[in-house]
Amino acid sequence: MADNEALLTLEGWFSYHDFRTIDWEKWKAASAETRQTALDQLLALMREWQANETAQQGSTATYAMLGHKADLGFMFLRNTMQELNEIKTAFNKTAFADFTRPTYSYISVVELSNYVNNPGEDPKANPQVRERLYPTLPKWQHFCFYPMNKKRSGADNWYMMTMDERRELMRAHGMTGRKYAGKVKQIIGGSVGYDDWEWGVTLFANDPLDLKHIVYEMRFDEVSARFGEFGPFLVGNLLTEQDVPTLLQV
Repeated sequence: MADNEALLTLEGWFSYHDFRTIDWEKWKAASAETRQTALDQLLALMREWQANETAQQGSTATYAMLGHKADLGFMFLRNTMQELNEIKTAFNKTAFADFTRPTYSYISVVELSNYVNNPGEDPKANPQVRERLYPTLPKWQHFCFYPMNKKRSGADNWYMMTMDERRELMRAHGMTGRKYAGKVKQIIGGSVGYDDWEWGVTLFANDPLDLKHIVYEMRFDEVSARFGEFGPFLVGNLLTEQDVPTLLQV
């Protein structure tokens, strides 16, 4: 094995996942005027995020989360980390933020592995590659996010394998994913040096069963069965600007 067979990756937009719970007791105790001000400020931010997406300077997805881990989930894609910090700060300055508590967040950068690209070619000149690195997040009905690592344990150490071995395992893994083309949209965020896990995976689907099926089927791929380590899963339903008042109605 060569001294260093690190994979050269392709990077696109920076990504920030922000998950929050709502303090429902505090929200219900607030006056109608206070709640309306908070709601108006949240909706104003959502319109700013949509304008950014329309200008093709980033993308945003907003979901109402299931389970106890969060009530709201936001995913932001932007050109720079500074813009992500501005989004975080702008949200925290709103009156609505006073009724929320962050429960989980994740920082990464949209990433494509370079296992299959041809040396000497500029992959970012390919429109299909650019579309994957700088995607418009689909406004599909269901959303799933989870972080993951590649195992480094004994004989199952991903980082001690050769490039050819890793390439073949990832090729087989990719073939499983292709079966869900048009049904599941996947965004991979590389987070080595940015967060506690190595990758953050975001899945979008209109049928929630497709989320279950693709994750389950991929568990049988050798790359997952031998080398995959997975963090918490967070799942939600699409939350549009029109849905927000209904969600927060007392």
